[in-house]
This record gives sequence, C-alpha cells and structure tokens, in this order.
Amino acid sequence: MAAKSDDEVARTRLEELRLDSNRIQELSDEELYTSDSNADYEDLGPAIPSEADNIVYVNRMMPIFDDLQTETSRAQQQTLDKILPYLEGNPSNFPLNSFGIPKLQREKHVKFLIQGLGDKPAAYTTLDAARPWQVYWCLAGLTVLGHDISDYQQKIIDTLTDVQHPEGGYGGGFGHLPHLAPTYAAILSLAMAGSSAAYESINRRTLWHYLGRMKQADGGFTMAVGGEEDIRGAFCVLVALSLLNLPLDLPPDAPARAQGMTTFLDKLDEWISRCQTYEGGISASPGCEAHGAYTFCGLGCLAIMGPPRETMNKYLDMPALIRWLSYRQGAPEGGYAGRTNKLVDGCYSHWIGGCWPLVEAAVDKNLWNRSALGRYILSAAQDEKGGLRDKPGMRPDAYHTCYNLAGLSAAQHNYKFDEKMTGDVGKGSFGAPFHWKGDGLFEGDKVWDEEDVVEEVHPVFVIPFEAAMACREYFEAKDGF
Repeated sequence: MAAKSDDEVARTRLEELRLDSNRIQELSDEELYTSDSNADYEDLGPAIPSEADNIVYVNRMMPIFDDLQTETSRAQQQTLDKILPYLEGNPSNFPLNSFGIPKLQREKHVKFLIQGLGDKPAAYTTLDAARPWQVYWCLAGLTVLGHDISDYQQKIIDTLTDVQHPEGGYGGGFGHLPHLAPTYAAILSLAMAGSSAAYESINRRTLWHYLGRMKQADGGFTMAVGGEEDIRGAFCVLVALSLLNLPLDLPPDAPARAQGMTTFLDKLDEWISRCQTYEGGISASPGCEAHGAYTFCGLGCLAIMGPPRETMNKYLDMPALIRWLSYRQGAPEGGYAGRTNKLVDGCYSHWIGGCWPLVEAAVDKNLWNRSALGRYILSAAQDEKGGLRDKPGMRPDAYHTCYNLAGLSAAQHNYKFDEKMTGDVGKGSFGAPFHWKGDGLFEGDKVWDEEDVVEEVHPVFVIPFEAAMACREYFEAKDGF
C-alpha cells in the first residue's frame, strides 16, 4: 500500500480530532465572554489549498499529549479547541495574503482604536482609574498602524493635565492620588503627542520629587506611597527619568536618603538580579513567580541602565532566561503565555515577544520563532469587527490591540543597539535607550506580506522611535527644570 501524503495524514488526523467523543468540550460563550462576531466554527467541507497547508503545519507542530488529565490540561485543551479552527482555516472570512494567512485588517483596527479615544458609555466606568492607559493603548496602537495622531494632540494634553497631581505624578482619573502605572502611561502618551506644549505640560520638578519618594532601602521602588514594591515600579521610574532627562540624584526629600541612598540606581541592579527566579524568568519582587510582563519590565530597566550586553550578562543568568522565554511560546498556537502552565494570550505577544529584541542585543543571536507569533496574531487574534483580542472567543479591547500590534512589530522588524553609543541624543544619565535603531525588516521564515507590515516600535519605550528621540532631545536642550 502506498504511503499517505502529508496532506492525507493531516486530514485524517483532523477528522479524528473532530469525531472523538472523548475530547474536552469547548468553553461556553458565557465562559469565554464571546462576542456576536465570534460564532462557533463549523466544518465547511473539504479544505482549500491554503487550509490544507495550514492543517499540515498545525499537525507538524502538535505536541504529544499526556493521558493524565488535570484542571490545567483541560483548560489547555479547551483553549486549543477554540484556536485550532483559526490556525487551520479562516472562520472570520478575512482576505488571505500570499501565505494563506489572514491579512492585517488595518483600517478596521484604526477605526476601533479611534472609537477608544472617544466618549465612553456608562459600562466603561470601571476604566475611570485607567484614563492615561486608555489614551496610551489607543495612541500606541494607532502609531504602530501608521495612523497620524496629530489631530489628538490638544485633547491628549487636556486629558492628562487634568489627572496630573499637584504633588507630582499622575493619577488614574480626575482627583485620584498619583500612581506610577498611570504616570508611565501619561508620559508615554505626551511623548507621542510630541510638541513643546505637550512636553511643558509635565511638571518635571514635582515629578522628580514624587519618583524619589518611591525609592526603597533595598533598591527597589513602590508603585505608590505606601503601595506594593515590585519591578513595575522600577521600570516606570526609569522610563520617566530617561525620557524626561531627569537628574540621577535622588531629591533631597527622598526618604531613602535616610538609609544612605543618594541616587535612583543605588542597589537597583542587585535587586533586579534577585527578582530572577529558579525558572529563569523575572518576578514582581524577590521570591515571587516569574511572569512575562515583569520580565519585560526587568529587562527594560537593565536596558535603560546601560548597554544590554553589559547589564544583562552581568546581572542575569541569560541561558536560564532564554530557556524560560522560549518555553512560553505555545505549540501549535504560536502565541505566548505569561507564566508556566498558563494559557496563550495575545497581550504576551509584546510582554514576552518584546523581550526578544532586548535579549538578542545582549547575546547577538536570532533566538525566537517570529513566524509562529505572526501566524497567531494574524489568524487568531484579529476580531471581525476590528481590534485584537486575547484569543478567539474573547472580545477585543484597546489593551490587547496595542500589545498584539507591538508584538507583531517586534516579529517583523530587526533592531540593533549601538555599542559605541554615538549620536547627539542620550549623552547623559539614563541615555542608553537612545542608541537603538531599526535594522531593517526580518526576511527569514515569515507569514506576512508587505501590506501586513506595521511600523517600528522602540524596543524599550514601546512608542515610535522618533517620538522617544524628540522628547529626550527637547529636555536635553533645557537648563534645569
């Protein structure tokens, strides 16, 4: 008997998976908060050539499953059941590119993000404490799609001025106390707004004092006065210090000065090193579980503190980190999960995918499967009505749209760090991030056409390169505050 072709094997295996009555059932719509646009996938008959190619790919990437079922393995199977139809076929009926993968629905996503910058109905009151974040996610998503945001410049300034606290920093909403998370989002948004009016709306003096109050005796930072100490705080502080060219020295009223601290960087390198876990990833604080977003924040800190090749190799176990990052990429999904034994989620396209440019600058190697991530984002993360999502069955939102697109940018572009740190911008403290540059498009194994390519994103600040450079250059030219 003649051996079966790859297509025949794949089709046979697909039918077995569909007909097996013992398979775990898909999550209900209520459990996955499905939107009207995400109806259950149905078998539409024989696969067309592009679908047959996708089925062969999925079959080749399918892992070996353990017969032992646990809560974790059942959740993984349920998630895979939701994702597989999108990897194998085209339930959304999107136009396909030359690789048989859905094209980037650019205009739909632009429309979705523009709506996100408008007035919100009452159901959005839960986001009242995240106003700067909503602005940042939408602006960052629009810029990576190549959309001009200049028309929103004054609205950005007005909205964020209203949440700036008189004692420094930004709150999440009107009248809220300052917190480092919305402060981070506000500063990045104003950098993208990109005008002297936007820059001058930031009270750098009170902000410097506020950031100094977050410094802790062990080297880390809290997220707010009396709040939790974790690596997000360190990253938010260093991003602000770097973009706004603030002094390295702690302000005179910083409580940490009583503990012998004199600069924002005192003991920070060792504290970050202690955040790396036995798994290899980086946790919120020493002794906690490794997590994708915290890992990006830790790497971002080290990339601001100096050249990645120096800081990362000195303070981190790089082989362990690379292994942990690699294990977060799902097969056959291609997307990333944020922790061990967790499910794939589109936001980690950035929080994990965005780690790779930073890591590659430290080890000078191409380490990750960009094609698989691009396949997940284009095939499974795009919503029919616009916007991008966690996974099929979930509603799109500005958060997942922003970070899916940032991850797609990381997959499509190469970035390079100038080891000699030449150039006119980034000469002073916290200047390392201004010595990155784009290094052309990734031309290896890929699943996107030219029209699916998004814009470059600064690998540390996750805003356009020109926005970061212009902001730092403006403040480098100023004397004092």
